[in-house]
Amino acid sequence: MSISEPFIRRPIATALLSAALALIGIGTFPLLPIAPLPQVDFPTISVSAQLPGASPDTMAATVAAPLERQFGQIAGVTQMTSTSTLGSTSITLQFELTRNVDAAAQDVQAAITAAGRQLPQTLSTPPTYRKVNPADSPILVLAAHSDSQPLTTVDDIADNVAAQQISQITGVAQVIIGGEQKPAIRVQVDPAKLQTRGLTLEDVRGVLTNAPPTRRRARSTPRSKASPSRRTTRRPRPSNMTT
Repeated sequence: MSISEPFIRRPIATALLSAALALIGIGTFPLLPIAPLPQVDFPTISVSAQLPGASPDTMAATVAAPLERQFGQIAGVTQMTSTSTLGSTSITLQFELTRNVDAAAQDVQAAITAAGRQLPQTLSTPPTYRKVNPADSPILVLAAHSDSQPLTTVDDIADNVAAQQISQITGVAQVIIGGEQKPAIRVQVDPAKLQTRGLTLEDVRGVLTNAPPTRRRARSTPRSKASPSRRTTRRPRPSNMTT
């Protein structure tokens, strides 16, 4: 007697049993704990550095490159992505799934410290890092504009008022401002007159950098709205605020 003999002799019972199994499967399918996109938290750390006024090429060569060389020596790095824009560099490090993100953060801090001697001395603040989840997407996008104020004023309000308040909200991980327009000071210097006075262009830059804001009388010229950017990827994110 084979296992199929009872089902062959009772075709009606076999059909009813098959239908019952099919109905049970259809009814329980939505209850299965399977997601179409599994929630996998990749150990990821984002490093950012600011150098006001520096071009994207300067940021990539003088800020991103030294940091990338140090980060490349960290064990367990599977992907390194850097983005350099006007005055800013962002480097994203992704580690193996088995790597503890807290231990990786300590290695990243050590690498930043080691690269400090190779970074420009004019960095406003040392590079900072934070733990991120690459699967997260912005949940709120705000656009700031004004019919009466220049874009530089709107940018200042968005950066120093709105972004600061939003970043203090519980649960907000990051606030990004795009399309910024910072005012710039353009100074024309006569090299011959500087030489007769025993001065250099570096002396002029130092005076302008250290002068109080009330003493800077040079004409301000806003930078171009569209600034180039440079993006590199290595393998072993109108004035918008995104949160």
